[in-house]
Amino acid sequence: MKYRKFGKLDWKVSALGFGTMRLPVINNDYGKIDQPAAVDMMRYAIDRGVNYFDTSYIYHNGNSEVALGEALKEGYRDKVRIATKLPCWIVNSDSDFDRIFSEQLKRLQTERIDFYLLHGLNRDLWPKMRDLGVIKWAEGAIADGRIGALGFSFHDSYDIFQSIVDGYRGWNFCQIQYNYMDQEFQAGTRGLTYAHKKGLAVIAMEPIRGGLLATPPETVKQLLTDESATLQPQELALRWVWNHPEVTLALSGMSTMAQVKENIAFADRSQPHNLTADEVKLVAQIRDAYLALTPVTCDGCQVCMPCPDGVKLDIPRVFDFYRAAVMYNDAEHQRMMYSDPQMFNPETRADKCNECGQCMEKCPQNLPIPELLKKAHKYLTEKEKSCS
Repeated sequence: MKYRKFGKLDWKVSALGFGTMRLPVINNDYGKIDQPAAVDMMRYAIDRGVNYFDTSYIYHNGNSEVALGEALKEGYRDKVRIATKLPCWIVNSDSDFDRIFSEQLKRLQTERIDFYLLHGLNRDLWPKMRDLGVIKWAEGAIADGRIGALGFSFHDSYDIFQSIVDGYRGWNFCQIQYNYMDQEFQAGTRGLTYAHKKGLAVIAMEPIRGGLLATPPETVKQLLTDESATLQPQELALRWVWNHPEVTLALSGMSTMAQVKENIAFADRSQPHNLTADEVKLVAQIRDAYLALTPVTCDGCQVCMPCPDGVKLDIPRVFDFYRAAVMYNDAEHQRMMYSDPQMFNPETRADKCNECGQCMEKCPQNLPIPELLKKAHKYLTEKEKSCS
């Protein structure tokens, strides 16, 4: 296993981190983890050098932390560092900090969280958490040894990411979505570079975009069958992330032992600046092939936001769902997230557009946004309508 320095801390982390959002389950029930299989997978990874495990209060309906706690019995806890997250969107008062944290310690069967993240910070959740006093609370937990280091995971635009990084000097690390398709998405490469220069460890989540880059469409498969393409699509995606020296580790959510073994083998071959010129060129060609499938060319610049007259429509995020559904042949999953009120506020869906047209006046690409929103909403609710 290869290791990299974890930001400013005097500790080295495995290039591959084990994400526990996609553990094996029973009868396709996301809340029922196959505990024996999960334990075998996690302990196999630890025995081969993986020393960073990421979980969350919400993963597997709260059972991910429990599963990890069980896996780390019998001396395994001393071999790894645990990262888990505070679900900021369900925090309503400062009393929730200790209540949720204590529950997490119990689930994980530990007295200390090595790396604690504020989960999913964005333009709304960061000021909310800041004003509730989360920094003061976290500093107290660090002082008394219950937390080792504080960081955050992120889903919003680059300018918001930069403001959060600059908003607190005590951040040790951050977690961003990063892969060869998301170089300009959310924090993107600019965010990776900025956080690294500030001394933060940067954890790349979704390096294979939830596994979607491992099952490419035909236009991409044709590129990968060329005799010069020697890597599997999933290894190429991971190696692209590891190729960046600013990346501290790639966090992969693994569902099978085969995936664990495969990713460990990939990590063993990882190095910064390790892709050949031909491989870098191939990734660029693959990215172009995916982008050619996009149903909307919105780049998420946010200039069209906010909508006027109290409309809460989130135009860029609607287009994110639409793009992912079409480009990666992932319609079922994107429709589920779009229609889940816990994943996406119904008040921000595309059907809230009143076609005032002000967004088109602002759009630097002159996109017919109301028309595209109609198409996106129809596509993302087709299953919903067929079931009604």
